[in-house]
Amino acid sequence: MKTNIKATNIALTEAISDYLTEKLGYVEKLLPAGDDSIIAEVELAKETKHHLHGEVFKAEINLHAGGKNFYSVTHEEDLYAAIDALRDEITRQIKTGFERRNTLLRRGGRKAKAMLRNIYWWRNK
Repeated sequence: MKTNIKATNIALTEAISDYLTEKLGYVEKLLPAGDDSIIAEVELAKETKHHLHGEVFKAEINLHAGGKNFYSVTHEEDLYAAIDALRDEITRQIKTGFERRNTLLRRGGRKAKAMLRNIYWWRNK
């Protein structure tokens, strides 16, 4: 998986980069293995201009995998908490997408099996 990290209004330190890479490693396990076309575009930002007080951090990911796009944005008061929430949200989206695909395949298989039962009705008695 190729990862592009963009930092806006913050300095991208080695600790932040390592933490993000560690969290994205879990997401990479959910994706097809050996696929080099997977691209994760991550933006980490500090937003304070439209807030009345305090720091608010934004973590955003745009993941292109297997012809599908997954997108998630989280806002938290701590950068590491924003990265954790981002990982949880993108993981949920990936799992839901694969479960939906499997459900459609099973539904199609049931219809095909029912059609075969109707064709070979004498074997079912």
